This record gives sequence, C-alpha cells and structure tokens, in this order.
Amino acid sequence: MIAALALLVWLYLVFLHGNFWKSEPELPPALPGALPSVDIIIPARDEAETIGAVIASLVRQDYAGPFRVILVDDNSTDGTAALAGTDPKLTIITGQPKPPGWSGKLWALSQGVAAGSAEILFFADADITHDPRHLSSLVARLLAPRVDMVSEMVKLNCTSWPERFLIPAFVYFFQMLYPFAKVNDPLSATAAAAGGTVLVRREALARIGGLERIKGALIDDVSLATELKKYGPIFLGHSGLATSIRPYPHMVDIWNMITRTAFTQLRYSGLVLAGTIVGLALVWLVAPYEVLFGHGWRFIAGLAAYGLAVASYLPTLARYRQPKILALALPLIALFYMAATLGSAWNYWRGTGAKWKSRDYGATS
Repeated sequence: MIAALALLVWLYLVFLHGNFWKSEPELPPALPGALPSVDIIIPARDEAETIGAVIASLVRQDYAGPFRVILVDDNSTDGTAALAGTDPKLTIITGQPKPPGWSGKLWALSQGVAAGSAEILFFADADITHDPRHLSSLVARLLAPRVDMVSEMVKLNCTSWPERFLIPAFVYFFQMLYPFAKVNDPLSATAAAAGGTVLVRREALARIGGLERIKGALIDDVSLATELKKYGPIFLGHSGLATSIRPYPHMVDIWNMITRTAFTQLRYSGLVLAGTIVGLALVWLVAPYEVLFGHGWRFIAGLAAYGLAVASYLPTLARYRQPKILALALPLIALFYMAATLGSAWNYWRGTGAKWKSRDYGATS
C-alpha cells in the first residue's frame, strides 16, 4: 500500500501539480511600452565582497526612464558603503536602529521605500548582479499584461561541488512547493516570490499597508506575495538576466542557508514538522527503498515512482547545466534537506536559532 501511495503521489505531482518540473517561465529581454520612475532599493549588511559589482551592474541599466539606486547600509562593519562606489544614480543612506518587531531586511527596505518617491519599487539583494537589460525587462512584464508584482528566481551560484550537488535541488524544491504556474494564475491561492528580485508598484504596496504589514516576517518574499495577491495578479518566473554571486563553497554553508528559515516555513510547529517529515519520506524515500528491496508489484511501483522523480528533475539540471546523472541522487539530496529541516527545528527548540549577518533567526529567546 505504501509503495502504491508513493506512486500515486508522483503521478499527481508530475501531471496535476502545475507542471512545476518544467522549470519555467523565464522572463525574456524586452522593452517596456511606458517608462515609469523606479527606485532600486538594496538592503546591505556586511556585503563588502559583492557590493561593488552589484551596484555597478545596477547603475548601468539601459532603462530609458528615470531610476536611481538606494543603498541602505544596515549597520555594516566591513566598509560596505565605502565599497559601493560613487555614481550620480546612487544614494547611500545609513540604516537606523531596528525597532522591536521588525526583521532586519524588512526594516532596511522600509527605510529605502521612505527615502524615495518613484512609482515602481525594485527590491534587490546585495549579492546579485544584473544584465543591463534586466530592469527594462522587469518593467515591461509589470506593465503588460498588468500585474502588481514581478519576481524572479535568479540564477544561483553553482560552481563548487556542494553547489552543483545541492543548489539545483533548492530551486527544484522551491518550484515543487510553489508551482510557478499556480502563482501566476489569478484564480489560484498559491502565492510566492523570490526575494532577490522583486518589482512592485508603490500603490500596490501602499494598498496592503506597506512593509509594516509583514514587518516581522523572516520569509519576507512569500509573505509579501501572499498579501499582494489578495488584491491583484502577480508574476513569478526564472531569470536569465540576473545571477547570484554569493558562493556556498562548503556543505555547511548550504546547511546554514536551509536551517535559517526551514522551521519558520513550518510555523514553528512540531506537529507540522512531523507531518512534513512523514510526507517527505513518502515522496523521496519509499521509491528507492522499493527499488532496492521490493519484489513484484512493490518493485514495479517503486521503480515507476523513482523514474518519475528522476525525470522531473532533469529540466532543472539542464537549466543549471549539470550532468543528468545527478538526478539519480535526488533521494540522497532530499535526505540532506530533510536533515537540515530537522536541524532548523532543533536550533529553534534549544533557543539559538540560526545566525545570519550577526543576527539570530528563529530563536526562542
């Protein structure tokens, strides 16, 4: 029965779950039909290694309308602001102390929003570089067909062997959790965004009560998308015009990235965690177990489920130009992510949370 259930789950995922495995759509280069003003807001805390390249790529955008870059230096200790350079389009503001109840990133973004007045807000991370055509393409998609937000999963760094083994799966699991086709369907309740690239209308942000509406959210991108979609359509796609330059050279770096917010995603609930682990075991572990140890129809069901899982991963591997044979390791990769999710819960329960930029995330105290 368990082998059959695993097969039924995979039949649903592949054929009825928003075609998540196709790893699309990708936003193409385009020119907008109108030229609204844009404020590009970069929250940065100790980003000395990446900030110079990021700001240089943003001030060189070929967008024909008025735009400027607002860097919010969030109490950096490594000279981030000085390394950002100088450009007529760049404004640097020093972040004020974080009030109680705000997450660090959202507080920095809110200060950038208050410092500008443009019609369109572009929230971008301090570790992502942009093709000169990127802003124009984002605005074009925001305008036609009209949506309130455009967000993209940028191309993540994938050079070290831990990155090659684990990072494409991060994107794949995100697509599975939030199928892009469902996010982009106004009739679906599914809402999500990828925080590295978020273009939003100022009026739409004001309609939900501004960033204060989600001020304590640690998974701020999904929280923002959820609020915005209550009032209008949103778009989520993949980017061929923006690339993360943050390296994750060691397994522990990726482990820490996952543990920072995994238990937050589960609303800090032990019951939800238990259900999630059981569900993940059904999806990822039953099929390979039956392939190795099952007999008769159990082996056949396990092989079919495993085959569907492997095939569904191939488009994401192709996007990241990784060898197809890595798809065979998907259950092992999923096991790593399951362990990191448990690690995230353990950090929370022992009161330490995860560390990021000298701040605690998800601690109980």
